[in-house]
Amino acid sequence: MTSKCFHCDEAIPSGINLFVTINHEPQIMCCVGCQAVAQTIVDNGLTQYYAVRTEPAHKSQPLVPEQLQKHKLLDEAVLQSEFVFQGDSQDKENKEAILSIDGISCAACAWLIEMKLGTLTGLLSINVNATSQRATVKWRDSAIKLSAILLAIENIGYQALPFKANDAELNNKKQSKAFVKRLGISGILLMQIMMIAFGLYFGAFTDMAEHNKVYLRWVSFILATPIICYGALPFYTGAIKALKAKRLSMDVPVSIAIILAFTASAWATITQQGEVYFESVAMFTFLLLIGKFLEFRARSRAAQVSANLLKLMPMTATKVITVSNNVDTQSKEVLVAAKQLIKGDIVIIKPGEVVPADGVITSGDSQLNEAMLSGEQLPISKTINDSVFAGTLNGDGNITVQVKQATNQSFLSQLIRLSEEAQAHKPKIAQLSDKIAQYFVALILLTSIATAIYWQQHMPEEAFWITLSVLVATCPCALSLATPTALTCATTRLNRAGIMVKGGHVMETMPKINCFAFDKTGTLTTGEFTIDKVELIDNDSNYSQEQVLVIAAALEAYSEHPIAKPFTEHRDYSLTAKQVKVHSGQGVSGTIDKINYAIGKLSWLKESAQLEHSQAKPLSGTSCLLMANKQIIAAFYLVDKIREQAFETISSLNKQSKTLLLSGDSQIACDNLALTLPINTVLGGLTAQDKMQQIKSAQEQGFKVAMIGDGVNDSPVFGAAHVSIAMGCGADITKSGADAILLNNKLSNINILIEVSRRTRRIVIQNYLWAFGYNAIVLPLAVTGYITPYMAVIGMSASSILVISNSLRLLKE
Repeated sequence: MTSKCFHCDEAIPSGINLFVTINHEPQIMCCVGCQAVAQTIVDNGLTQYYAVRTEPAHKSQPLVPEQLQKHKLLDEAVLQSEFVFQGDSQDKENKEAILSIDGISCAACAWLIEMKLGTLTGLLSINVNATSQRATVKWRDSAIKLSAILLAIENIGYQALPFKANDAELNNKKQSKAFVKRLGISGILLMQIMMIAFGLYFGAFTDMAEHNKVYLRWVSFILATPIICYGALPFYTGAIKALKAKRLSMDVPVSIAIILAFTASAWATITQQGEVYFESVAMFTFLLLIGKFLEFRARSRAAQVSANLLKLMPMTATKVITVSNNVDTQSKEVLVAAKQLIKGDIVIIKPGEVVPADGVITSGDSQLNEAMLSGEQLPISKTINDSVFAGTLNGDGNITVQVKQATNQSFLSQLIRLSEEAQAHKPKIAQLSDKIAQYFVALILLTSIATAIYWQQHMPEEAFWITLSVLVATCPCALSLATPTALTCATTRLNRAGIMVKGGHVMETMPKINCFAFDKTGTLTTGEFTIDKVELIDNDSNYSQEQVLVIAAALEAYSEHPIAKPFTEHRDYSLTAKQVKVHSGQGVSGTIDKINYAIGKLSWLKESAQLEHSQAKPLSGTSCLLMANKQIIAAFYLVDKIREQAFETISSLNKQSKTLLLSGDSQIACDNLALTLPINTVLGGLTAQDKMQQIKSAQEQGFKVAMIGDGVNDSPVFGAAHVSIAMGCGADITKSGADAILLNNKLSNINILIEVSRRTRRIVIQNYLWAFGYNAIVLPLAVTGYITPYMAVIGMSASSILVISNSLRLLKE
């Protein structure tokens, strides 16, 4: 039976004979790393760890110098500003950070880390959460450095790094804690008030002297004061901000209701006249807080896309610097903060590392996962001169990259910023609802005053609470949430699919589009040519199809023209061309085995008099000819590869819309493409001005037009269309005139964009119908006294939560 390591429970390799005495018994270890960790635990008197643990420890790995360098780098003030919280001016030496700890498998691991680090001089406190695998560490910087704390954690077998939470996430956590604190305090005090109220309501205090009842009222008053002054504070601050801006928000009627109810009860307590309803106003405030908290949680979930994207950015990068001495110049690798990289810097990205900045590969090749940007899970092969983007994950190759953009100008940063801008856009219906909400709040206040006057004359004892019900039940909270929540969820859903929405009007306009105009090259086709057919011209030459392909590949190897690329797969490196001359945009000539060859356009061969006149026959489509000693031996017919799902996309669009092909390519090439794709109208040989004219002509016929192009030379055309959509994830996305970008180049995403925009429109309309319908039903019921304050609070909160929940349906794929 194979022995297992006492520390990590892995098999003991043959020839290993390592032991550590634990609780007076020798225990076998699998490696020097586990032996060192176990001995550290024993030396510090922490052997109880092995008694209480529920899972074996992770195998310990010795720290390599590179890891130690990274830890030292984390002591720099520039980098610490990203994740370290420093004390105030009186206590600058104290620092606090949240660490992510890998390897925690149970509560015993958390206990072990706390016990071990608790002995470090200068460490003020450490709290480890085994569930989240995070630790909150406080230390005095003059006594101990963060790198030493990380090293101490790794010395007992765990990997620790600073946890990066962006400002939005930190703000959400802060708000969440504040909500929980308010709810906790309000809930505890509410229970005490309700005990007194139940006793008074059910006659438990009937025999009590009157001065004792007055005493209980004062107790209720004291207990209710923190609820009203602290628990309800968010409503007051919201109302004050709105009034300062000379606007009426939904916090205004809520604040008026709370203050009036508490003031009336307090006056009754002080004067010992009238009834008090401290339990009612306390319950009222508590239910409002619960509704606000649930609303906050739902909105945080809907708006998490930017926070997740920001976490993709790495903290460090391996920069290559040049060091000169008296003898020679050498290159040296140094670890720097990723945010310090500038244009022109050279960085090395090793397998498994995250790309720290946008740039171009200068050496090496690898496969990169760009799923975080494009939604495409399959890795993409990258080589020299290919672009890479910050936040993407390097695969199994080492690559050297020249930085082209600073971190704050990276494609990922632009993606986040543009996403936020698109979410902030308000459609016309939202702008209209905001105006309606303003007048609606004013209507509520006027209605409440009229209600109070009416009931004061007919039923004075109920007037106050009926007025409160009117103020709260009809509060238009749901109106303000109807559009923002839907747009945020829709943008999140599109980002997941690899669709970047730049223009705020896209979600509003896309459902109306009934004409889709496509460019050809780079849009419906990949822009990468393939060999469709090889025709042997001179049968007497005894060349086979394989031979002419190899000869053509040997010549085209010297050309950078796109037509040369499809020949690469036929390259035979045993065959070498000599005296090669590249004729720019025309063809290539050279000598192979003492035979003069040339490959290129028919027109070039005719003009250069290399081709006999009798063979100068025109060829259809995109083609090139191979000539041997002024005799044509083969013709290669090339096609631009059609994008995957192009046929399905066009067929789907044709069901409800018109499709156009507007291309600068020849009409013959466009007609050939139309034989494969079911496009309604095909127009070739067009200039940018011609394309604009065609779009305007379609618009004059009543069509709402969307233009889909590669975004390179389509700016004027994009400007003429109602919605413009560009292909590809170029780094300069802010310079593109497109309203939306298909980051993963999938044409099928056009259908997703249409479907999500239509669903968004439906959900926004549903949200408004519910919001207006609810208020239309509740207002007369509240005015006539059929709704109590409790019912009013529940109804208002349920209305808001229902609108948010309805919007969250957009996140489902």
